[in-house]
Amino acid sequence: MSEPRGRMEHFKNKGKDQDEMRRRRNEQTVELRKNKREETLQKRRNVPSAELTDEESDKTPVAGANLQALVQQAADSTQPEIQYQAVTAVRKLLSSDRNPPIDPLINCGILPILVNCLGGTNNSTLQFEAAWALTNIASGTSQQTQAVVGCGAVPHFLALLASPHQNVCEQAVWALGNIIGDGPHLRDYVISMGVVAPLLNFIQPEIPITFLRNVTWVIVNLCRNKDPAPPQQSLAEILPALNVLVHHTDTNVLVDTVWALSYLTDGGNDQIQMVIDSGVLPKLVSLLSHREVKVQTAAVRAVGNIVTGTDEQTQAVLNCDALGHFTTLLTHQKEKICKEAVWFLSNVTAGNYAQVQAVIDAGLIPLIISHLEKGEFQTQKEAAWAVSNMTISGNKEQVSYLISCGVIPPFCNLLSCKDSQVIQVVLDGIHNMLKMIGGGTSEEVERVCGQIEECGGLDKIESLQNHENLDIYKIAYDIIENYFSEDIDEDPNLVPEATVEGTFQFDPNNAAGPQGGFNF
Repeated sequence: MSEPRGRMEHFKNKGKDQDEMRRRRNEQTVELRKNKREETLQKRRNVPSAELTDEESDKTPVAGANLQALVQQAADSTQPEIQYQAVTAVRKLLSSDRNPPIDPLINCGILPILVNCLGGTNNSTLQFEAAWALTNIASGTSQQTQAVVGCGAVPHFLALLASPHQNVCEQAVWALGNIIGDGPHLRDYVISMGVVAPLLNFIQPEIPITFLRNVTWVIVNLCRNKDPAPPQQSLAEILPALNVLVHHTDTNVLVDTVWALSYLTDGGNDQIQMVIDSGVLPKLVSLLSHREVKVQTAAVRAVGNIVTGTDEQTQAVLNCDALGHFTTLLTHQKEKICKEAVWFLSNVTAGNYAQVQAVIDAGLIPLIISHLEKGEFQTQKEAAWAVSNMTISGNKEQVSYLISCGVIPPFCNLLSCKDSQVIQVVLDGIHNMLKMIGGGTSEEVERVCGQIEECGGLDKIESLQNHENLDIYKIAYDIIENYFSEDIDEDPNLVPEATVEGTFQFDPNNAAGPQGGFNF
């Protein structure tokens, strides 16, 4: 059975595969990524009209109107007042939080009528009502959003960005945000139609704060999605705007801005470099200590993404004194922030000697160990990665310091968990510690082995020789064979047969192997 290249390199030599150690692997980051952002929805429906209460709305004839007749009236451009009233009635129906009749209205043919109302008229109030109705339709399912686009609404919305009426402009921005938020296909379509420049032109000191919040939310949607990523030319246009917005005092604007940066830094090393080159990093790092938890959460994610990049990109973050914020982050009352702070550090400890030393000098190792011991399991998992990466990237003195901080007992305790990945990470770390210390005196090795044995780690490692996972079995066997063989009566049935090349050969038919045999 072939072994993953990077992991076996870690077993056999000090040369380390940085791509393996950096945590941009999908299987590692899915837990951190699957709840991207609860606070920002990709699509939003306008709030119901303030001119009617729920009680009044239930009494109005609109609620029980015949949809087909309403659609016919909305199409009657020969009677502008009747048309306006009908379009307004449609908008009110679609603004309802109580199951708005989006599909019935689409089936009655409302879309081309509303799109037609967007253009070719000097009636800004009609444009506004039609744009509002279409915004709410576009806030629905992907199929409903596609239907709006299919009726040719996007060019009209883009034209309305130049309207002299601010409410019309803002409604067009909102509608385009819903369309862009449907996914990368429509995002790139709207970008190709020229949305970026006029959208960014709205970022002016005199813009009302509610309008600016909507503009920033649309920018977030432009920065979303990695498959494919947004066009680089568009990102080059957007980043200077984000560098302005990241200094804004409004919390809603700031939260959206930092999430936009977090999405961009989650798009690979090239996009990480674009963000660094934009000059936004010093301000972004300072937001790690913002008083608003939502801003902190987004900032930890963004800088955490950056340190998944190259050593040079990681160093750019550290040069902004990022580690100075982490004593507070690691003791935060929100477990989610603690978890992501440890995740950040796990990528720094996957760096070079100097970066590992920076974590030590910042006094963060005891805090990492505290989370390894007492944190929730997902935080413990991140702490295990931070420790294991340090045993690969660190030198002998750094690993000795890690051991002196009491890492071995809580590290060994995780060998009892049910997560095979965590078990393997811990075994890797223990193995690396022993190999590193093994280059010193026998007393040092005996002292570390004694700690492992005293905390019950040896019993756990011995039992893992019966684990169904072949990788775990092999690491556990190697640790016992090389460091504890004098203390344990060896079971010859557990010894794998060595080939002439020096590798292990396993007999899947050997009944004395791991319980249940091996699966090949």
